[in-house]
Order: sequence, then C-alpha cells, then structure tokens
Amino acid sequence: MSSQVSSWLVPWVYAVGRYLVLPIYFRKVEVIGQEWLPPSGPIILAPTHRSRWDALMLPFATGRKVTGRDLRFMVTQDEVKGLQGWFIRRLGGFAIDTRRPGVASLRHGIELLQRGEMMVIFPEGNIFRERSVQPLKAGFARLALQATAQDDLEVKVVPIGLTYSHRLVPWRSTVQIRIGQPLSVQTYRTGQPKQDAKALTADLNQSLQNLLTDSCRSLNLSQP
Repeated sequence: MSSQVSSWLVPWVYAVGRYLVLPIYFRKVEVIGQEWLPPSGPIILAPTHRSRWDALMLPFATGRKVTGRDLRFMVTQDEVKGLQGWFIRRLGGFAIDTRRPGVASLRHGIELLQRGEMMVIFPEGNIFRERSVQPLKAGFARLALQATAQDDLEVKVVPIGLTYSHRLVPWRSTVQIRIGQPLSVQTYRTGQPKQDAKALTADLNQSLQNLLTDSCRSLNLSQP
C-alpha cells in the first residue's frame, strides 16, 4: 500500500480549482473557522459528505494555500478506478474497502499520521443530501485511537461541516464550510478501546451537527 503527492499535478489541479472552477461555478464559497486548523502535527479532517464538490472544497478551505500542507484522502475502493483512480492516487489519495478494511490500508493511514500528515476521512462514509449528520462509521475512531497509541502521537480530529444552498448543487450555488474546534484523541484513551471509540464518535457527531445547524441557520435553510 502506497500513495503519493505528485509535485506537478497537485499544484496544477488545485490552482485550477481555486482560481477557475470554483469562482465560475459557485456564487459564493464561504469558509468559517480556519483559525481552528492546527498548524502542525498529525491531523484527521472529518468532514460531512454532501457532494463530489467536497473534494475541491476541502483543499480550498484547508490545503496548501491555507496551511502549507497537502491533504491525504482516504477513499473507498470503488472510487479508485480508471482515470479517476489515476488522479486520486497522484493527488495523495489511497483506497480502503469500507466493508472489509484491510490491514495494509489501515496501517498506511497510521503511517501517514506518524509522519505528521493531514488526512481526510469522511466519517459518514458515503455522500448524503440531508442537512443533518448521518450515522458515523466506527472505523475512523478506531484508526485515530490506534494511531495515537503509536508513540503517544498527539492526533487531532477536526470536524468540518459542508452545507450547500441546494442539495444537488446546481450552477451558482452557495456553499458554507464551517471548521470546528479540534478533538484531541489522546483525551479519549482510557484503555477500553470500544468505549473510547464510541465516545470519540459521539463527540464528533455532536460537533458536526452543531456546525451544520449553524450553517443552515446562517443560510436560512431547513433541516434535515
């Protein structure tokens, strides 16, 4: 299992997205809470997943132009196929079978965090059009706790709520990206892995729901 950040492709793709695609397609892209992004250390960005546009929104709000860091996306196996898969692998993404997570992919995720990388995991798993948080997958919490157990890493989980003004994201939509206060994974380690994972998942769920509620209120949108 390996992944890489192409030195020529990543700057080109994200520059096109930031300065051409997003300004043309969207009426407004608003980012709130960038001050919560840790300047260094291992980070798991945990955003809601509402559209394929999220793959450009996250680098726009948190990537190298903001933090000087590249994002390492954990994606499902189904995404890493054909031309799309070629791009994903060279943009730093790597695949995991969410139904039967392999040891190699989980170990690779932990290795990235040990190197102090910024990793993206969509804890809901799939794309959902609802404006409320959907049940979170337990795998993200287990990975975060396992990574923290390695050499007592100070892993931070950063909740991010993405809210689009229209569920199907037509041309000239508005999007609000809210970044919440990081959760320190170390504080959830009590020596009881299942309970620790449940507690971390529950707190992330509440943080994400608060972010979405604030965005819906700001954009005058109904929930769910």
